[in-house]
Amino acid sequence: MNNTFLTDDTNAVLLLCGVFGKERDVKPLTQTEYNALMRWLILSKMRPGDLLQKDPAEKAAQSSGVERDRLVSLLGRGVQLGFSVEEWQRSGLWVISRSDSDYPARVKKHLKEKAPSLLFGAGERSLLSGGGLAIVGSRNIDEAGEAFAKKSGELCAEAGLPVVSGGARGVDRLAMSAALDCGGAAIGILAENLQRKSLERNARYAISDGCLLLLSACHPTARFTVGNAMARNKLIYAMADFGLVVSADHKKGGTWAGAEEELKRPHARPVFVRTGANVPSGNKKLLELGAVVWPHAVDPRRFKATLLSVAEEDRGREAFDLFDFSASNNVGNVEPLLQRVAEEPVEYNASVAEKPLPATVYEAVLPLILVRLENPLTLDDLAEELGVLKKQLSIWLKQAVGEKKIKKISRPVRYQKRI
Repeated sequence: MNNTFLTDDTNAVLLLCGVFGKERDVKPLTQTEYNALMRWLILSKMRPGDLLQKDPAEKAAQSSGVERDRLVSLLGRGVQLGFSVEEWQRSGLWVISRSDSDYPARVKKHLKEKAPSLLFGAGERSLLSGGGLAIVGSRNIDEAGEAFAKKSGELCAEAGLPVVSGGARGVDRLAMSAALDCGGAAIGILAENLQRKSLERNARYAISDGCLLLLSACHPTARFTVGNAMARNKLIYAMADFGLVVSADHKKGGTWAGAEEELKRPHARPVFVRTGANVPSGNKKLLELGAVVWPHAVDPRRFKATLLSVAEEDRGREAFDLFDFSASNNVGNVEPLLQRVAEEPVEYNASVAEKPLPATVYEAVLPLILVRLENPLTLDDLAEELGVLKKQLSIWLKQAVGEKKIKKISRPVRYQKRI
């Protein structure tokens, strides 16, 4: 892999958001800053690769809120990028951006603007389509938990579905190894040092057999941080059809935080939990948040159908298609360009191009706000989902409430779209 094998879009995103060695002269764009830049690019009918030209970069600096000198410095890091790409290539790593056609569509659909701008990978690229069962749990578990994790991994292999997990010691590795040992596939979402882990003996064998994909939204040599782990948890659920919590401490650790966050997400993946006499208290508490009891018997031949049926019956939901949420996400005449910040590459057609652009920023963001307020959200949660400042969001919400497009709910204060 070298620069010539990267699309212009991915070259540009790497320059804007990537970290290269110990070079720290200029701070890469955060996810929020990159999303703001993408909004401008989409409205301007441009792509990230266009920023490699001088004139678009100048205009972007003026219009997106990113300081001109910083943007120019980031885009001028070609030499550092070249050295980094060569190092990644020697380790068998590759990188894709949100603008690449093989970026997992399910991640864009599930996480929207929170979908990582870059994904570093090693191994079987055909597994990028994702799917399967996300098996997660504590690092330290008892014998019953170990046996359950292994059995679950074996079941996935028998059903022909990948195990998706975090690659950490404990439940993650047990489930992934069990699936691989039975001839199945595994997708490891890592929070640290993809480069080192991809070169470990067991990983090399599985990668050479075409049954292991390792992914990370972090720099390939990044160290573990809590922030990286939390971002990794989102990606685990986004890459899977279902989640299965083997063990979780109540309100402690990444397993609990990841499951709780997923259960609160609109159109959440069904999250199952192991039950029994001696399971951790967190498992039982997750049931109160909407998780589903893992069925005692699952026929591998009807694995997905069985889990979906159990989840629907337990949670009293109408049937939905795991792979197409378009019906529940129907937003009428919302401007398509403003819905698809995370859905690069953007394709335009004549009917879209002829539509007038919003006259104000409020008109542009209101459709995005309304889409997210199908269910009540607090100001903090909505600001986090949109990646905007709470002060500015408060102004927009006040205007929308005055226009009777949004209603304000008390105790606690939340906002919801008026029907």
